[in-house]
Amino acid sequence: MQIESESLEGGILKINLTGRMDVQGTQEIDLKFTGYTAKQSAVIVDLAAVNFLASIGIRTLLLSAKAVSQRGGKIVLLNPDSNVTKILEMAGIDTLIPISRSLEEARLAVAG
Repeated sequence: MQIESESLEGGILKINLTGRMDVQGTQEIDLKFTGYTAKQSAVIVDLAAVNFLASIGIRTLLLSAKAVSQRGGKIVLLNPDSNVTKILEMAGIDTLIPISRSLEEARLAVAG
């Protein structure tokens, strides 16, 4: 699993994930992901290149979203593929963390 971050206008942090968020993949990025989100109040997590999402990956997303929310911020998931979207919806994660289909939509969601 690969993780990269970039700063966008308006103090938004965009985290780009690539690979499988299974046990091994999530362990590879967990510490870095938590570090990226630790002091941010507006985070977009780009899941377009994530082709598998296991429960441990969901846990990482939820824990970070909860921490950001407690600071008054928001996390938005950007453009997960159809299989990952189904997993998020079946687990009810889409009701806790918004899913956006475009970067502009995601920017508006974390800014508002």
